[in-house]
Amino acid sequence: MLTPLAREIGTLPRRWLLAYRWGGGSLISLFLSILSGIVVALQYDPAAPFYSTGAIELVVPYGSFWRGLHYYSSQAFFLLLLAHLAVVLGRNEEKFRRGAWIRLCATVPCGLLLLFTGYVLRGDATGEAAGAIAEHICLAVPLIGPQLNDLFFDLAGSGLRKVYAHHVIGLVVLGGMAAWPHLRRYTARWRNHLLLVLVTVLVSVAVPAPMEPNRFGLLFIAGPWFFLGLQELLRFLPPFVAGVLVPLLPLLLLFWLPNSSRPRVLALLAIGCWLLAYGLFTYLCILRI
Repeated sequence: MLTPLAREIGTLPRRWLLAYRWGGGSLISLFLSILSGIVVALQYDPAAPFYSTGAIELVVPYGSFWRGLHYYSSQAFFLLLLAHLAVVLGRNEEKFRRGAWIRLCATVPCGLLLLFTGYVLRGDATGEAAGAIAEHICLAVPLIGPQLNDLFFDLAGSGLRKVYAHHVIGLVVLGGMAAWPHLRRYTARWRNHLLLVLVTVLVSVAVPAPMEPNRFGLLFIAGPWFFLGLQELLRFLPPFVAGVLVPLLPLLLLFWLPNSSRPRVLALLAIGCWLLAYGLFTYLCILRI
């Protein structure tokens, strides 16, 4: 039988998880990503993506640091956003404000697409593989596939210019519109997240951002880490099912998360099963690398 002290100690991890302002950490990471992204974007040329990305580290003062800061702060932003979403769900509130909840959930695909387009813009082996797969998925959408591809990618016709425009303008505007009602009631202070900033800066200095050369002769090139499960699913399912319907399922469950307790538990259980299955497919894809 647990003593009161043991029970108190046992609840510390959960209390700490709920006490930390994950949304604030995500917002601070987003600020770091935007600031470093401005430095990187000033030297980036979508007409020569691979060359200009490599040249940033050679030409721009502390270019390797700025590129690393942009990469790692962007990753931190997305992961902390997911943590913030999980903490909100873990509060066991009886009711969500539907509009605010949907807007918060809408920031997840915006953040994911910002990460994805960032990988594509590198122009290296991973970026080329991710772009080719994304075009293949867009073209597989019934009726409007070619129009979607022409709007978002069109790599063969316009190179990376459209992807670049969406990365620096379109997705930022959409994400800002989704998050603004949430952010105007929420403040994030730098002094509350100094450890996060310090760790991000130290990692950016010590670990260069990934940049893979063209690897001729390889039969398999992996995409971004969050894309691996989808990449593996494409081996077994049609592109429209694996690339559109399967990723939409957890998002739709979050959008229409029921207010009453029993359906809400079922929806969360379905999301958990989806995450477990996607993690398994991600692991299978890692084994092929």
